[in-house]
Amino acid sequence: MATNKLNVLITRPEKSGRGLVLKCQALEIAAWHQPLFSYQENISSSSLITRVEHTQNPIVIFVSVAAVEFAEQLFTIKQWQASSVIAVGSATQKALKALSIDAICPTLHTSEGLLALPVLDNVNNQDVIIVRGDGGRELIAERLTERGANVQYLEVYQRIWLTFAPDLGQTWQQKKINTIVITSNALLESIVNLIELRDNYWQNTCLWIVASERIAEKARALGLKHVINAHGANDEAIMAVIRQHGI
Repeated sequence: MATNKLNVLITRPEKSGRGLVLKCQALEIAAWHQPLFSYQENISSSSLITRVEHTQNPIVIFVSVAAVEFAEQLFTIKQWQASSVIAVGSATQKALKALSIDAICPTLHTSEGLLALPVLDNVNNQDVIIVRGDGGRELIAERLTERGANVQYLEVYQRIWLTFAPDLGQTWQQKKINTIVITSNALLESIVNLIELRDNYWQNTCLWIVASERIAEKARALGLKHVINAHGANDEAIMAVIRQHGI
């Protein structure tokens, strides 16, 4: 039975969310898992292979663990003939390492951190493939295009947003949820749509642990008072904040 003051809601998808819950519970911190979306394949294997094989020695950028997993299922990444492979964050880098692929990873696990990598300084006429899900931030593609790169997306998965009863926020309050982990702006917006921000509890009492300053700024603009930037979406960064406030 958890005895610590935090009651944490994890909103990440199934696999990563459950892993984070187990780490909380190992520290006797109460945690619940409520994924807000699931993933499904978004491109055929033949389409992906055609696009990869018709691109000459590209720099390949993976933006998430899901991007790595879905791409690998469709066409073994080791066969892509990439000149460089880049992972936006450490969890994505680890997923590639498990496939025996050494990926470059920025110290700052953000789009801005990635764009500061030396390998992306001189990319004029260089083919770049960004492997991701459907939609997302466009900054990487925009900046690399400005540098002269030929950028294309491979959207290997799509998010399927789940639907919930209108009283879900009340259910979370009944469970005494007082901490919510948010790893993207899309998740933040979805949560805000599910709860009544007019209820001072969520604005003034709940602790919001977010993965980046960009999300933190969005959360504060929505009127959330207690926002902490974990400076990363990986388990280590999030758990560091949870340990600080929950033990």
